[in-house]
Amino acid sequence: MEELRKLPAFFRRDLLVLLSYKTAVWTDWIGLLINLVTFSFVGRLVDPSRLPQFGGSRATYLQFVAVGIATSGFVQVALGQVMAAVRNEQLMGTLEALMMTPSAPATLQLGFVTFDMVYVPFRTSLFLVMAHFLFHLGFDLSGFGPAAAVMLALIPVVWGLGVVSAAGVLTFRRGGAVTGFAGAALTMTSGAYFPLDVLPNWLEAVARLNPVAIALGAARNALLGHAGWSGIVPTLLKLAPMAAISLLAGGLAFRLALRRERRLGTLGLY
Repeated sequence: MEELRKLPAFFRRDLLVLLSYKTAVWTDWIGLLINLVTFSFVGRLVDPSRLPQFGGSRATYLQFVAVGIATSGFVQVALGQVMAAVRNEQLMGTLEALMMTPSAPATLQLGFVTFDMVYVPFRTSLFLVMAHFLFHLGFDLSGFGPAAAVMLALIPVVWGLGVVSAAGVLTFRRGGAVTGFAGAALTMTSGAYFPLDVLPNWLEAVARLNPVAIALGAARNALLGHAGWSGIVPTLLKLAPMAAISLLAGGLAFRLALRRERRLGTLGLY
């Protein structure tokens, strides 16, 4: 309980930081909407017969890709946030002081993403609602709850990978390129912008094990196929062990990196 009481301080700090950069927030949302407009024109070039069916009805390309844009944005933000938080603390010269406080490493890791665990699902859900009404996408309104639950279940998976990236930043000081590559690889093999069955057979088999692809399929079934809460249960069961493995790997990597930097006395370097 003593450690949990520290988390609201992290949340308040990150909220104030976000509100102090209003232009960045607006450009982020404008960029999402521009992507949607762009893909609405790209959809005119897509053969509708190549698109998958959800609940017995074939989706339009704009319906298909709108969920993909929201999910890929979700992954990019969630994946890079822990790494970015550690890097910002390094550049501001506050990382060493923060790490020397009597706080558990897990508290610091969770504190770095406390705000994003609220903001990122909210951002994703609000984008889908806006897309539904602005572009008349015909999403099943009752599917927003199950889709949001799937995104929440995906957070620990992506967070664990983000903590691994943060461990790399502690050790090598720079990890943006690796994080960007990981995010691009997860997105490309998730079926965010095109169906997985257009990939080569060997890559399609690998892509179907991608946790983002699993979550994305469930979200589309909820929003386009009227799957409901019962339809996402198999997905939640698949994501649970992936989340556990990702969190364990991230926590171990971060502890080892922190132990090394403390031993070498280089925690304050950036």
